[in-house]
Amino acid sequence: MKGRDWLVAEDGKYQVCKSVREWDLLRDNYRLYRFLTEVEDVLNSVEEESSCLPEIRMLVRRLIVNSYWVRSQYLQPSPTTGTSVVLLYDELGFPLTVQTVTFAPGTISTIHNHGTWGVVAVLKGQEKNTFWQRTNSTEFQDKIEPTGDIILSAGDIVSFAPGAIHSVQAVGDEPTVTFNVYGETDPKERFEFDTIKHSAKKF
Repeated sequence: MKGRDWLVAEDGKYQVCKSVREWDLLRDNYRLYRFLTEVEDVLNSVEEESSCLPEIRMLVRRLIVNSYWVRSQYLQPSPTTGTSVVLLYDELGFPLTVQTVTFAPGTISTIHNHGTWGVVAVLKGQEKNTFWQRTNSTEFQDKIEPTGDIILSAGDIVSFAPGAIHSVQAVGDEPTVTFNVYGETDPKERFEFDTIKHSAKKF
């Protein structure tokens, strides 16, 4: 599952990053529990968690390359909402969110940030990510403008700084399936943005 690695900064600017070769990531019996432990160890070794995004992207790619189980843990999208979510690990006090998300073709998310860092790997299909930045408008504090967009395909991984703003659209003829891992969300910093009213509300 060869792909590119991306980094999206707080200001909505994005860049391609160096990716590890898949054959350097092959491991025997590399399972979700080992991935979670390694991510936790990486995060515990630093004060600023988002500085670890290159290492976490590598660990996500290692997990995707080696774990058929993770790649198979998803649901068909809901006919009502166009999405579905499978929580892969849930333990009281564990600070990470680890899940797969499915979008039906054409489904568009709200414009939002996550209030924490995040790493998303595309497992199936394609999605368009549009990135945004605040305009520092004196009239509208929460006014945002797009900074660009990229199409992600199976094998691509995108990582987000905590304040990065984006929206997602599933493109193509098949559902898009992603593996997502997020840090501990700060609910005071997670917003959904309205580009008509130039407002932001807690998400």
